[in-house]
Amino acid sequence: MSEGVNVEFELLEGLTVTVDGVQYDQSRPAPPDRPHPFVYHISIHNGSDEVVRIFGRKWIVRDTDGDTMVVEGDGVVGQFPNLAPGQSFSYDSYHVIKSESTATGSFFGSTDDGRPICVRIPPFEMQPPLFA
Repeated sequence: MSEGVNVEFELLEGLTVTVDGVQYDQSRPAPPDRPHPFVYHISIHNGSDEVVRIFGRKWIVRDTDGDTMVVEGDGVVGQFPNLAPGQSFSYDSYHVIKSESTATGSFFGSTDDGRPICVRIPPFEMQPPLFA
């Protein structure tokens, strides 16, 4: 996503996101200051009547200590999905956290006619196990 550009994104009716699962996965690499990796499974569903291209994302991860981490970037796991009406795009990725956290965010894209759109990612909880 371009920095310094002020674009107004609108929610597109019928474009939705589901969180299909969240699991603690200690096999993933994690830095010492954020030692708890959580894999999440996300699907973007295009229930609108327009073709949509997703070109960016923004995550907001807040922990119980009051810290907030914002992650922004181009694409979705290195891809720029084009979704025709009725199509979905699913992927897995992960966050590393230091304590119990909530993640939410948005995907950004455009319709075939260039209209900027966004869709919200529903919030989900990540609770490190007591044994970790």
